[in-house]
Amino acid sequence: MEGSVDHVFQYSFSFKSQGWALGRISETLQSGNGFDYPLTGGEETEEGFGHEDAAIVSQPKYPASLPVLKFPKPLVGLVRRKRDWVIPPINFPENDRGPFPKNMVQIRSNYDKEVKILYSITGPGADLPPVGLFTVDKNSGILYVTQPLDRERQDHYVLVAHAVAVGAGTAEEPMEIIVKVIDMNDNKPVFTLVTFTGTVPEASLPGSEVMQVTATDADEPGSANSDVIYTIINQEPELPSGNMFVINPVTGGIQVNAAGLDREKIPKYTLEIQAADMEGNGLTCFGKSIITVTDSNDIAPQFEKSLNTVSVRENKVNALVVKMPVSDGDEPHSSNWATKYRIVDGDPGGMFTVSTGPSRLEGIITTAKHLDFEKNNYYTLLVTVENEVPFATPLPTSTATVQLNVEDRNDVPVFDPVEKVVSISEHLPVDSDLVLYTAIDPDIMAHKLMYRMDRDPAKWLDINSVTGMIKTKHSLDRESPFVKDGKYRVLILAIEDEIPATGTGTILIELEDVNDNAPTIDDTPLKLCNQDPRLVRLAVTDRDGPGFAEPFRVELLEENNMYCTAQMNETGTVVELTFKAMREQRNFYINLRVTDAGGLNQDHVIHVTMNEDSCMTWGDFCVRS
Repeated sequence: MEGSVDHVFQYSFSFKSQGWALGRISETLQSGNGFDYPLTGGEETEEGFGHEDAAIVSQPKYPASLPVLKFPKPLVGLVRRKRDWVIPPINFPENDRGPFPKNMVQIRSNYDKEVKILYSITGPGADLPPVGLFTVDKNSGILYVTQPLDRERQDHYVLVAHAVAVGAGTAEEPMEIIVKVIDMNDNKPVFTLVTFTGTVPEASLPGSEVMQVTATDADEPGSANSDVIYTIINQEPELPSGNMFVINPVTGGIQVNAAGLDREKIPKYTLEIQAADMEGNGLTCFGKSIITVTDSNDIAPQFEKSLNTVSVRENKVNALVVKMPVSDGDEPHSSNWATKYRIVDGDPGGMFTVSTGPSRLEGIITTAKHLDFEKNNYYTLLVTVENEVPFATPLPTSTATVQLNVEDRNDVPVFDPVEKVVSISEHLPVDSDLVLYTAIDPDIMAHKLMYRMDRDPAKWLDINSVTGMIKTKHSLDRESPFVKDGKYRVLILAIEDEIPATGTGTILIELEDVNDNAPTIDDTPLKLCNQDPRLVRLAVTDRDGPGFAEPFRVELLEENNMYCTAQMNETGTVVELTFKAMREQRNFYINLRVTDAGGLNQDHVIHVTMNEDSCMTWGDFCVRS
């Protein structure tokens, strides 16, 4: 066939590299197939094995078994060459041990039987770096390699072959030759880390992911030479079984293989991992994987005592009832180890609280409310303990019982109510009954009580020490400085006669206002300029409360309007006097009557001096000298 190798040949070779044997190969070289390097060839010719500068004596003879590459035949006219004509590559194994130079293939011209042909090659590896890696015998056309090839450095070379007829001046069309370097599995796998580390929670189920190991192989990607297979070859310790973990042979992913991981027993495992190419049967390397078993909440806390009997005095809030220590085998100071508590029975009224102590392994019960011996003198509490985080697996919860006796104490007398409000008129007559205010003794064995006044700042009241009746002994006054916002506060004591115990009660007296205070004004004498008297303003005050004070009214008495006029300001709280000018000096009195909103009034007399001499300003007054 045009453009193809002109014969079918068969050859065999035996080659050992890195422990592997290559057997007999049979190739039918057709268009596009590769030439495999023959390690054993036929007999060489007597001539033609020199280098390019060797003398040419006659046409060379060729080794019978050496693969031959022939230049494509020239085309005639416009005939187009077949598109599938491809020079097959030359396959040559890497790391060949020689001896060198070593023949690879023979290049032949279509005219070598007619004329003397000289052969040469160009390209990288020939006349370009790396120069001299490939050479050709210029007479025989045999292509040589001069030293071992390394696929990992360069996996192929492209050479251009040339054939020129001596003396005829004709030449073949240059032919491209591809030398493909065949991988010989000369690289073993290498782990990316010396030691891989990972963690796995204890009590993890089979199939749980742990970690992944990886190894690389520099041989040809996608081939058996570079595909790595992983195997676990040893586990230390082999407890509780020797196959606690399994590895994915392709990905290197490590999973839990068996149940029973327990940090408290075995906190760490060391796996020896093998990585091998050639489907696990080739070159190998070894790595280490250290797996730390992390804590899970697989141990429930346990009360050290299941029954606690205690006594607590009544009427104490935040009183210590009991401390309940527990133990937990999980990792100390972790959430799996720290505890929390609940009272699950025996406290419907919320009389107690339970909290975690500073050690985090102790439940502390205290009183949340006043315990009352007379109402309930015995409690049985059921307490549970758990960790701060849920259990990793279903576990029984530890419980403890607290039997609590309430101790009786002498309770102080209690007024009912503790603060009593009484509303009365501030004009309540002296020696009138105000209110009966008594206390009770909550103890089962009640004691006799007596009463006395503890705080009565105005000294208006008195109390019967036996009955608790409170009476007035002085007049009440809502406008007194001891009254705040119309309220007068009194403290009463109830005292047991045998065992010292005192209760305190409060009476809050709301004094109803009476219009018993007339309005007043400042009646300081006035000195005015008789030629230019000024407007005089006099403030009005009233000690009574709303409804009995402002707005006020004012009027002039006894024909005083000959000297001035009088009126209230807009707010009804200030008297405004406007005096009339006079020629001569005068002394006179102004009579005013001021009335409050409740109709209570009071008269005032103001002395006025009108000075005709020179004036000078003195406060609100104009004075002439």
